[in-house]
Amino acid sequence: MQVRTRGIRTTVAALAAAAGVAAVAVPAAAATAPAADTPRFLEPAELPPHPTSPWYAGPVTAGQPDPLPVCVGEALPSIASHRSYWTEYDTNAQQITVVERDVQRAKDFAALLRKDIAGCAKKLMEQDPDITATQKSYGRLNVEEGAHVYGLHTASAWGSSDIGLFSVGRDGRTVTVVLWGQMGNFQHAQVSDFKATTVTAVNKLY
Repeated sequence: MQVRTRGIRTTVAALAAAAGVAAVAVPAAAATAPAADTPRFLEPAELPPHPTSPWYAGPVTAGQPDPLPVCVGEALPSIASHRSYWTEYDTNAQQITVVERDVQRAKDFAALLRKDIAGCAKKLMEQDPDITATQKSYGRLNVEEGAHVYGLHTASAWGSSDIGLFSVGRDGRTVTVVLWGQMGNFQHAQVSDFKATTVTAVNKLY
């Protein structure tokens, strides 16, 4: 159910699950403690509620996530910080935050992320003919300098079906990306809850 094509994981939920497992496995000494002025990250209870499981979270860690997340991973700089979240079942999430040198660079970076997400479904299908990808835009949220929410469904020729939600938000020179994924399709996407999570994430940046 997990596919790698040119270094990109094309199964959304499998990617998020891998991030969650990695977070569990990282020893406490290996996690990088955030600096005092580092933007605050989401707490587990601020994720879209799971019907049968609490959320768990790994540490806030400096650098790019490994593996890189689908759609946005190639654009992430080394100055990123990230945190992974997971449930006891198949639902997982991740937040990635980048503090740029100035507001204009943050605007440009947020625009690049939105462009990458907008072209993600087409790119995935070009890279792997066994994948069918469909995406939706759920619009802009009025929080700080704004946030945009997207959905991506991937289905494979061997039967897997995964749904992912993405958001890109900015507050000044800080940009954050929130990802949520599980097995399913657009009917299983917790869009309203994810929008609320995104608003919380952007409000917590500073």
